[in-house]
Amino acid sequence: MEPLTILIARAEALLARLEAWLPAVPAAPQWTDAVAWRWRHRGNAGWLQPITSLHPICLDDLCDIDVQKERVLINTRQFVNGHTANNVLLTGARGTGKSSLIKALLNEFSGQGLRVIEMDKDHLVDLPDVVDFISGRPERFIIFCDDLSFESGEAHYKALKSVLDGSLAAPSNNLLVYATSNRRHLMPEYFAENRDTAHMDDEIHPSETVEEKISLSDRFGIWVSFYPFDQEAYLHIATHWARTLGAAIPDPELFRREALQWALLRSSRSGRSAWHFARDWAGRQS
Repeated sequence: MEPLTILIARAEALLARLEAWLPAVPAAPQWTDAVAWRWRHRGNAGWLQPITSLHPICLDDLCDIDVQKERVLINTRQFVNGHTANNVLLTGARGTGKSSLIKALLNEFSGQGLRVIEMDKDHLVDLPDVVDFISGRPERFIIFCDDLSFESGEAHYKALKSVLDGSLAAPSNNLLVYATSNRRHLMPEYFAENRDTAHMDDEIHPSETVEEKISLSDRFGIWVSFYPFDQEAYLHIATHWARTLGAAIPDPELFRREALQWALLRSSRSGRSAWHFARDWAGRQS
């Protein structure tokens, strides 16, 4: 009997050591605590951290991207209303409102049950856990991946491909993925890859490397492109933000000159540069 007791004790000790190496079971969040969460990961544990202080930006604050805004707004409204909708990939120039549009949509539709979960690309391997969390929930969830891109050799995108459209399980009807990126195909493309393209008479057959890269972005049903702002659009955005911040513009010509100089120093006429200038202007008017 004594050897059996010793054996059981050793087995329990071994199991305890093995459990320390296994990923911890994520705790379910309190869904009433917030309308947005950020997926956090430390060691073997992952959890949803509530975001309690949301950016107050609204759709009317997004100037000079009316076409892009309307396209994503229609898709999101369909989703919130329980109709079919598509995953969305927003690509293009930096600082043109891609991420701000997602924040504004949350503020627009959170009262109708829209929720957002932000995930870094390094944590996309945990995406199936997040999907399990929200399965069966009455809310409508957008998985938000900001500034998404992958380098050669990274494998995190495979979990994203599976959730988008590549698993035997049917996609959840209360989940969409909205991603922003500066790359249309989310992965770097090299000239050398075109050397492997096969030519069959008049037909062109892309190499497997090219096909693999295209297949990820191709799983997003809607592609929305954002373009650099021209000078007048940049000034319009800067003026909007200055007035939103409560700043006076007693000398419009001075405002114009300083705004253009700010953009010149930053080498960018983006909406982000306009926001930064407006904050500087408003601070100096106080």
